[in-house]
Amino acid sequence: MKDIAKVDQNLFESIKHLDEKTGAEYWSARELMKSLGYNEWRNFESVIRKARNAAKNSYYNINDHFGHLTKVVEVGNDSVREITDYRLSRYACYLIAMSGDSKKPNIAHAQTYFAQSTRKQELADERAKLEKRITAREEYRQYDKILSGTVLNHGVDRKGLAKIKSNGDAVLFGGHDTRAMKKKFGLSDRQNLPDHLPSVTLAAKRLADEITAHNTEANNLYGDTPIGHEHNTNNQYVRRTLLDRGIKPETLPPEEDIKRAKRRLAAKDMKKLSSGSRGARA
Repeated sequence: MKDIAKVDQNLFESIKHLDEKTGAEYWSARELMKSLGYNEWRNFESVIRKARNAAKNSYYNINDHFGHLTKVVEVGNDSVREITDYRLSRYACYLIAMSGDSKKPNIAHAQTYFAQSTRKQELADERAKLEKRITAREEYRQYDKILSGTVLNHGVDRKGLAKIKSNGDAVLFGGHDTRAMKKKFGLSDRQNLPDHLPSVTLAAKRLADEITAHNTEANNLYGDTPIGHEHNTNNQYVRRTLLDRGIKPETLPPEEDIKRAKRRLAAKDMKKLSSGSRGARA
């Protein structure tokens, strides 16, 4: 079984390409066709159509996995012609293998290889996403502490600090203060809103906090009103930037609790990917 797995890996990894600009991996449908034992493009293209339909029915963006290409090839006598090709993702290759003629020996190899490697890639991508969000949460935690310490040292009590933060959230989230956002996310009053925010929103809140803390010190702001106005202004600036990039923070869905995310990151399957995934992305 190990020898077969090695053959599978060598067969399909040898025709893998890496995008020069992004480093993203992809396969040429024309090259994959030969590796899977197909001789005629028209027969293989029908398999591609089945795979595209399967991806579409699973609500995947077709263009992300089946990029249309046109190649120019020589046909003899110094003449050329254009042929159709596809730039395939690993997931697309998996769907093609599952849609192919199971009587062909290499189809069975491809099904095994791409099923295993696609799952491994999914876990690696999930790990990277978890690591990014956990890092964003920890960075926000540190800057939130800095903001709190700065504001409390400039004539604001803890009740006033909570109000400044909640009003800042109302500006950032288009009228939804901290309590309203918790209700929108289905959270209790005891639950921490940042523990359920996506990475981009955590980064936005961190930036607003950092600017407020800096300007409070730099301009020697003192008391609830001037510091609250400063914080609202900074959140307004950050929100405007998000909206300019097509992001409405109040419409982004909540993420799983950060404590649960940390537990999943420490799970056995994720740990196995820690060294391999980092090396592959370096």
